[in-house]
Amino acid sequence: MLDSCPETRSAAILMRFDGVGLSTATTTILREIRLELRPGPPTMLLGPNGAGKTSLLRLAMGLVEPSDGRLESPPAPPNQGPLRKAIVFQRPVMLRRSAAANVAFAMKAASRPRDAGAVAALLSRVGLAGLDDRPARRLSGGEQQRLALARALASEPQLLFLDEPTASLDPQGTKAIEDIVTAVAAAGTKIVMSTHDLGQARRLAGEIVFLAGGRLLEHSPAGDFFKRPRTDAARRFLAGDIVLT
Repeated sequence: MLDSCPETRSAAILMRFDGVGLSTATTTILREIRLELRPGPPTMLLGPNGAGKTSLLRLAMGLVEPSDGRLESPPAPPNQGPLRKAIVFQRPVMLRRSAAANVAFAMKAASRPRDAGAVAALLSRVGLAGLDDRPARRLSGGEQQRLALARALASEPQLLFLDEPTASLDPQGTKAIEDIVTAVAAAGTKIVMSTHDLGQARRLAGEIVFLAGGRLLEHSPAGDFFKRPRTDAARRFLAGDIVLT
């Protein structure tokens, strides 16, 4: 199994999974993951429930440590500092304060100037202009997810991990998030996103990482994956069949 998509192998490596595994005392969650993340269009993680998509994102973010193998990023050029990463979960927790204060808190944590203009610019970037003083917990589900994206973008991440950010949203909320993802990716941030929505993957993905049973079974350009999946598990998944993990 190739660990990098042919269309992106010429780009610099942002992160490499070298035989990474994740286990608990009783369960193996991920096995021998070999994957390179490079700049470019979004990488979409597909696979059945229990395939290990969320665990892979948590590993990449550094929220859990691998049980096996190595997860590494190449040394940063001088004066650039370590790789900047951020993550947005399916159900983000809102701080008990205004939308603007949520963003200001994230900017402070990222050691970025948090003047009102910078906060307003981030809120505008995610379509929340004019909601600065609205209590974050009174925003709609879609608005809260966009606020979570604004907080993540406060650190100016080079890698942005999204864990099914539209799973509980209506079509309008989903489109708003997809528009932000498209714009952020076009601005140069590498996005790695899990989804169960095949239509969404077709709309957004530059490449697909397909997981099943805790293993990485396919990594290929999105067009190739949807037209010519190489494994039986992927073919069954795309056909809507049950894929046991």
